[in-house]
Amino acid sequence: MSLTTHFKTTLGAGACLLASLALTPQVSQAVPSFARQTGLPCSSCHSIFPELTAFGRDFKMNGYTMTGLKQIEQKSEGEMGGVKINEIPPLSAMLQVSATHTSKTVAGTQNNNVEFPHQFSFFFAGEISPHMGSFIQLTWAQDSQHFALDNTDIRYANHTQIGGADTIYGLTLNNNPTVEDVWNSTPAWGFPWSGPASAPTPAADALINGLGGDVAGVGGYTFWNNHLYAGVSLYRSAHAGQLAPDPTSLMTIDGVAPYWRLAWEQAFGGGTLEVGTYGMATKLYPGDGTSTGVSGPTDKYTDTGLDLQYELPVAPDDLLTIHSSYMHEKQNLDATYAASSSDNTSNTLKTFKLDGTYHSGNDASFTLGYFNTTGSTDVTYYGTTNGKPDSNGEIVQANYLPWQNTKLSIQYTAYNKFDGTSNNAGDNNTLFLQTWFMW
Repeated sequence: MSLTTHFKTTLGAGACLLASLALTPQVSQAVPSFARQTGLPCSSCHSIFPELTAFGRDFKMNGYTMTGLKQIEQKSEGEMGGVKINEIPPLSAMLQVSATHTSKTVAGTQNNNVEFPHQFSFFFAGEISPHMGSFIQLTWAQDSQHFALDNTDIRYANHTQIGGADTIYGLTLNNNPTVEDVWNSTPAWGFPWSGPASAPTPAADALINGLGGDVAGVGGYTFWNNHLYAGVSLYRSAHAGQLAPDPTSLMTIDGVAPYWRLAWEQAFGGGTLEVGTYGMATKLYPGDGTSTGVSGPTDKYTDTGLDLQYELPVAPDDLLTIHSSYMHEKQNLDATYAASSSDNTSNTLKTFKLDGTYHSGNDASFTLGYFNTTGSTDVTYYGTTNGKPDSNGEIVQANYLPWQNTKLSIQYTAYNKFDGTSNNAGDNNTLFLQTWFMW
């Protein structure tokens, strides 16, 4: 069956499944606690969540502290001290329900998988005190069967003048490199925003994309004159379920891993353009038998990325957004191959992503995305048949929002190459349907 024929067949079946999902109770990720705090609709901060508007980026960089709520307040001398908290606690919840179909059933599993919930999250998101706010997500997922701390960003923010220009400066405490970022071109908030948990996915990815929830980081950032953004954070392992890393631990950071971010935002061609770089340098104890979890030789990863985002109003209420990123990862696998006679201890991995979204007002959007991963051949490290990490393909996604806090999504992923080969790559093609409720 050709890819086109298969897509039409699964799309038809998907439309029926999506309609059935839409009949579930109507209640989605602009995080309504922010809307309650500010008194503004979700569309003020989001084009279609979780994509941020210019106002949403400003709200985040200012520490999630803008509020229109009545507050409990006791003043003291000076700016610090006393108390000033919102009368309404900044709480909200999210429910995701999904259905997944793959072109070829994965051996030992049932196809057309339904997850109810795909995720269920509570959020503590809003102002803590003057200049300090939070985005804290606690998530229960069907595959883990328990609640765990998800994306979390607690920050302090203030203003000063540098060179006669207003400058935002702040501190962030978070658990996922790039979660503190305000553009949707970096991993934590990048397209496709959500995806199937039960479908096959390529074996290779940059390390920086897989550390979320397993680290704790603290850093500082500035945004000068509404143009130049700079930030640096330091991360250390914080394995869930362990008070401290020990000899049984896997993938533990040796010391701290520095993360950097530099970006320039500029009005351009009737829209807003951001170009930047980000990256991370990490030394890990793999803890896989070649070293203990807290001592011995380490593997070294250097991730260096470039990113771009462009927003262009194309009608009174419509918007075109484009995101792109390129990541180059250098791997020195001294620990992984410590007991091997192999001289092949150095690898490179390269990933490229590009996506464009047309937003029809605040009601609907259509996205076309492309992804490509290439790298050195290494059978032992990647575990693929021919040792190549190469994968590429396209993602098509359509979203419909009957209300700003409810999103219905249909997503199709088509692979041209999967884990180093084009043979039967289409067997991994995936149709994913999801409903997001947020209240």
